[in-house]
Amino acid sequence: MAVSERRGLGRWSPAEWGQRLLLLLLLGGCSGRIHRLVLTGEKRADIQLNSFGFYANGSLEVDLRLLRLDLQETDEKAPLVGFSLSRVRSGGIRSYSTRDYHDCPLQRNSSSFLVLFLIDTKGLQVQVRKYGEQKKLFISPGLLPEETSKPALPKPEPTVTPEVDSGTSTVNKAKAKLAVSQDPNGKDKELVLGLSHLNNSYNFSFHVVIGSRAEEGQYNLNFHNCYNSMPGRERPFDITVMIREKNPDGFLSAAEIPLFKLYLIMSACFLAAGVFWVSVLCRNTYNVFKIHWLMAALAFTKSISLLFHSINYYFINSQGHPIEGLAVVHYITHLLKGALLFITIALIGSGWAFIKYILSDKEKKVFGVVIPLQVLANVAYIVIESREEGASDYGLWKEILFLVDLICCGAILFPVVWSIRHLQDASDTDGKVAVNLAKLKLFRHYYVMVICYVYFTRIIAILLRVAVPFQWQWLYQLLVEGSTLAFFVLTGYKFQPAGDNPYLQLPQEDEEDVQMEQV
Repeated sequence: MAVSERRGLGRWSPAEWGQRLLLLLLLGGCSGRIHRLVLTGEKRADIQLNSFGFYANGSLEVDLRLLRLDLQETDEKAPLVGFSLSRVRSGGIRSYSTRDYHDCPLQRNSSSFLVLFLIDTKGLQVQVRKYGEQKKLFISPGLLPEETSKPALPKPEPTVTPEVDSGTSTVNKAKAKLAVSQDPNGKDKELVLGLSHLNNSYNFSFHVVIGSRAEEGQYNLNFHNCYNSMPGRERPFDITVMIREKNPDGFLSAAEIPLFKLYLIMSACFLAAGVFWVSVLCRNTYNVFKIHWLMAALAFTKSISLLFHSINYYFINSQGHPIEGLAVVHYITHLLKGALLFITIALIGSGWAFIKYILSDKEKKVFGVVIPLQVLANVAYIVIESREEGASDYGLWKEILFLVDLICCGAILFPVVWSIRHLQDASDTDGKVAVNLAKLKLFRHYYVMVICYVYFTRIIAILLRVAVPFQWQWLYQLLVEGSTLAFFVLTGYKFQPAGDNPYLQLPQEDEEDVQMEQV
């Protein structure tokens, strides 16, 4: 469930932050592909409810259980409140922030919309307007029966909409009826759904069935209240809506169906890499440092995190929601994995245990920044996974996660740069030119590795997600996990505990100096 909070984020005390995070963990993440969104006192004009990739015979069910509007008498003839359903063939960025405030999406004929559901509160009806040719996109009133394993392909029959009784608390008996007007060619021209009015609130429900492969795609469902389009003249409203999406093989979106197997395979790969790394450490105990075991812990934590992520997708696909206990374990391992990843990269980049045993004050400050930011990034990830897309603070948490992640990626580069400068200066002063130049060369290689890792997992992966067709967007996760595995393997190869590794050639006199400083 996602309930919008009207209280400012900055007003929460540390205890309240802890309570909210604990609540999110106990809730076990979002409710999968069965969503329930509750917004009270909402003032946004456009709400992005969800995005889902449908195959043929997939179904979308929408149950508007409560809509309470603070409407005044206006001269507007066309409805200014309703839903829009649009389709894209590939991933894209949905935003209404750049449109004209006077422009209502419900009042224009746009090729970007597939279907509009216009809520007429005066006539107690919902006008369904289709744009373009959708011969196999079936829209019907009500929800699909629970016992049906696969959605049927209904063909709406023309009916007569019953007259609506007058009164302040009338219930429109046409809620389960559908009126269809047709042109001479027999094509559907406009559909009309019944709208119920009870206790100053409105409700109705409908479902959409994707009838053929020609109608497949990424569908975006949005809610619009054009009365709030003008800044400073917003009218608060309450809305409760249940959304259920389903494909023929389960509740996962088209791009998410392969993720169960993908994460399971990648979990096995990281586990194998971790076991191999431990065997290497056991064969070279003399040259093993503490950070080597930290690298092993990172590989195993990553494997466990991916395993529970895979299990979550399995239960979401079969039940529509994850198992709460397993979701909590996934979030915990994800948090530990994120912290270990950036700490390990920063420690290796600083040369800790390889070219020195003590961190400088600048490097300690980097850790003092990266660790709290990683905690914040993981909190943002948990909040995003636990909130509905239409929640008022969903976009804010996504921006926090993106910004904090970029800051962490930039911060971990500083220790690498400082180590390169330190080795450049040392090669000209202490007489150990050959050893320091070898270390310098490898540190430069590591710097390039970190840059490539950040570039592929943050930039290229996002561009790939936007460019590929909707059913191939899982390639984004494949690129991220594959790049991470390659980065782990290359880092282990560069820092393997071998006697001829320039990273591990710390001269004996340097060791004695360090020991004297510690004493």
